Amino acid sequence: MKINCVILNYNDAQTVEELVSRIRDYACIDRIVLVDNASTDGSLHRLQALGGDRVDVICAEKNGGYGAGNNLGIRYAVEKNGATHVLIANPDVAFDEGCVRELARVFCRHPEVGVAAASMEDPVFGESLNGWRLYGFMGLLLSMGPVSRRVFRSFLSYKRPKAGEKRAVYVDVVHGSMLMVDGKAFLECGGYDEGIFLYQEEMVLGSRMRELGRRTALLLGETYRHGHCVSVGKTYRQELERQRLREESTLYYMKNYLCIRSFRERIARLWFWGIRMEVRVFRTIFGGIKRHGSSR
Repeated sequence: MKINCVILNYNDAQTVEELVSRIRDYACIDRIVLVDNASTDGSLHRLQALGGDRVDVICAEKNGGYGAGNNLGIRYAVEKNGATHVLIANPDVAFDEGCVRELARVFCRHPEVGVAAASMEDPVFGESLNGWRLYGFMGLLLSMGPVSRRVFRSFLSYKRPKAGEKRAVYVDVVHGSMLMVDGKAFLECGGYDEGIFLYQEEMVLGSRMRELGRRTALLLGETYRHGHCVSVGKTYRQELERQRLREESTLYYMKNYLCIRSFRERIARLWFWGIRMEVRVFRTIFGGIKRHGSSR
């Protein structure tokens, strides 16, 4: 196996530098490919200083989103560097070399696997099984609502195996913050859909891999930490902007992968309106608690 690690950057060179410094000497990673997604803050110049000594730096002509940037890096890793497998890592993740080796072993032992990931630890959401189902129309709607995804958690999520029962399980989809792919299978299935700027990329990859006859594996005994750029200091406007972006990506997925018609699209839009109402209510309650606490 020849493993490359692809890291996508947009205006966050410092976080990329920190990750590269941690993994640069991992013997199991042949090369690191840094993709600058047309940053506007001078990130490219900082990343270019990391080039050489097993690190390649390439730049996208435009910011086409998460999928387009990672597709560019993975094609480079496979076609230019001869990588057989590619570790896709967000800049804000932390993982040890043992985790990478265990992911690689999954592909050696199970040739039907196209994607493999470890369990995720997140400071906001805690430890996560990190695997979920390829939802249909209703499942996807329920998974988006802050309240509905908690009420229907048992329906939407896989049941966690008992301790020591299994070392790995097959799932439909894994979180995109860190995963390993079979490079040839990734390119053959079409990789990420570049019609999506952000959100729902994992669903697309899981769907495309399944159509190719490849499976997605989740390691239960290995973990990585996801920094998750979320804080209570995020503004209401930013939260609504992210929600609208999620809605656009979800509708794209529904139309292109679930083949919904206009009636279901109207139902989805009405559901999204309800979610925005939930965001407004949460902000009102949270803002009131914050103001009350600051006045004491």
